[in-house]
Amino acid sequence: MEGNVLDAARFIGAGLAMMGAAGAGVGVGLSAMGALNGMARNPDTYGNLLTSMMLGIAFSEAIAIYCLVIAFLMLFKVV
Repeated sequence: MEGNVLDAARFIGAGLAMMGAAGAGVGVGLSAMGALNGMARNPDTYGNLLTSMMLGIAFSEAIAIYCLVIAFLMLFKVV
């Protein structure tokens, strides 16, 4: 009985950890929307906005990767 409760807790914890990936998805979408909006208003700033957008997307995706690693550590217990 006790093993089943611990397994359920691991699955719930891994699911909660992956909620961070949803936040990263929203961050990427908002970053792309803002950059495209800026490029549409002023096409001369294309290079600067593209570089800043790519850096923002990379940082947002890094958070999603951290969430995935934590979820995998919870699912496939190391100890």
